[in-house]
Amino acid sequence: MRLVLPGAVLVLLAVAVAAPGLLAASDPLAADPAAALAPPGGAHWFGSDHLGRDVLSRVVHGARHSLGIGVAATALSVAAGVLLGLAAGLSPAWLDEALSRAFDVLSTLPELLLALLVVAVTGPGTGNVIAAIAVAQIPTYARVVRAQTFVVRRAGYVEHAVTSGRSRWAVTAGHVLPNVLGPIPVLATIGLGTAVIASSGLSFLGMGPQPPAAEWGAMLAGARDYLRVAWWEALFPGAAITLTVACLTVVGRGLQRRFEGRTP
Repeated sequence: MRLVLPGAVLVLLAVAVAAPGLLAASDPLAADPAAALAPPGGAHWFGSDHLGRDVLSRVVHGARHSLGIGVAATALSVAAGVLLGLAAGLSPAWLDEALSRAFDVLSTLPELLLALLVVAVTGPGTGNVIAAIAVAQIPTYARVVRAQTFVVRRAGYVEHAVTSGRSRWAVTAGHVLPNVLGPIPVLATIGLGTAVIASSGLSFLGMGPQPPAAEWGAMLAGARDYLRVAWWEALFPGAAITLTVACLTVVGRGLQRRFEGRTP
């Protein structure tokens, strides 16, 4: 039951990503100088920003940018992490050692800092932000898959498949890979929250989607000069980030308890 409310919020966010017009009909880019900095009310439920744009509409439409970047980065990091983790777990000792040390070095840096360093080298833009966050998260998945691979490859059913003459690729694809992926959905759910924070942070620094795109981090950056006169301009995108990450974390922890066989 404790996952019902967070799950409902995530469903609502999915609707905002897939069909934002169902939740906010106003154009998020339409400026109305006459309505600039209007407080929350009947005309603008979340108020308007310094250009007269509807904050509710921008928050709803901003989910597509913020969550889209997070989902893309998480998917990319999961794919790369699984492949590298398998390679490390199935490779000769020298290659496993080299990959493991690389994972350890990357893991010593905070993910946001590592992503910031990557974007500083590659330049701003949505694609570069996705790649940067993915690079920062790869070690998390790779190390888990590597550890799982060491366990699975010694299992009886894997040894039986090897002795029966099946090729290494067939054994890896048919027996090892499916059995090392168990923790990945749990990690990816929690990692998505981290990716949303990272994407919003990079956008706040001007390295993500560029204005006038409605993105939660960029909205916070645009609102920081108006905090004294229009608190709502920063409150609602900040609340959207916080609520999204909190719900993803709660759902992810719930999945983790189920995966470990504990009572949710």
